[in-house]
Amino acid sequence: MTFSHPDHRGTIHVEDAPILDHQPHPAGQWILRVAAPRCAARAEPGSFAHLRVSPERPMRRPLSIMRTDPEAGWVEFLYKVVGEGTRLLSECRPGESISLLGPIGNPFRPDPERPRTLLLGGGVGIPPMVFLADRLRRATGFRPFVIMGSEVPFPFHARPSTLRVPGMPDGVIAAMPLMEDWGIPSRLASLKGYPGCFEGYMTELARAWLAALDDRHRAEVEIFACGPHPMLEATARLAAEYKLPCQVSLEAFMACAVGGCAGCTVPVNTPEGPAMKRVCVDGPVFDARAVFG
Repeated sequence: MTFSHPDHRGTIHVEDAPILDHQPHPAGQWILRVAAPRCAARAEPGSFAHLRVSPERPMRRPLSIMRTDPEAGWVEFLYKVVGEGTRLLSECRPGESISLLGPIGNPFRPDPERPRTLLLGGGVGIPPMVFLADRLRRATGFRPFVIMGSEVPFPFHARPSTLRVPGMPDGVIAAMPLMEDWGIPSRLASLKGYPGCFEGYMTELARAWLAALDDRHRAEVEIFACGPHPMLEATARLAAEYKLPCQVSLEAFMACAVGGCAGCTVPVNTPEGPAMKRVCVDGPVFDARAVFG
């Protein structure tokens, strides 16, 4: 299993993608599956697609890819209705087609020498972590642990985990069923008091896990995160405290999403000094030290 750094030229496709399934979940969340074989064949964990939500809205909406099946040719997204564009998208039904531009962006690049991967996904940052966990379970030697956080009901029915995780407080047993089915340990965090979830921030639970590891195992850890900016900043501080490599996927408002408009630039530290980088094609995945260092 390899994790590539794609050359964007010739790898971003426009497809008319028939909707295969579109399921509502609490708090205005939806899981959308479309037939997009060229995107499915090239997508990597951390990449996203730009969807035209309606003929009435020429501006596309960027959505992180949650799962793919290259053989069956489908791509799946989790999104939340937050404005008129995503509201229109939520009204699309199976059998209709939407225009998809993707896959876009540089992916996560796990280091085989650090197989003990810690994946943190907050809110709409959950999809890339699902995609990465799926890829890691198919690779050789990786041992992912996934923490997901949400302040609205999760878009799945949590179930008690049967997989032991060091450092977990008593009663923190809620897990994502898909991860359990894959044999990947996961835990859920929320400030809303959901049963079995850790009542606090994901980074606090991640700290408990890291503290429970011995020095040898902790030296095998690499952190991956996607979610709101404050969560990513806290994750970067945690990684720096433990001197661990950390990759973060940033969110940004986008117009073109292919690097032409430079409307999604963020300041990043580079070996040559501070620079403005485009989240769409220079990211969305960056080294946490470059963004928050």
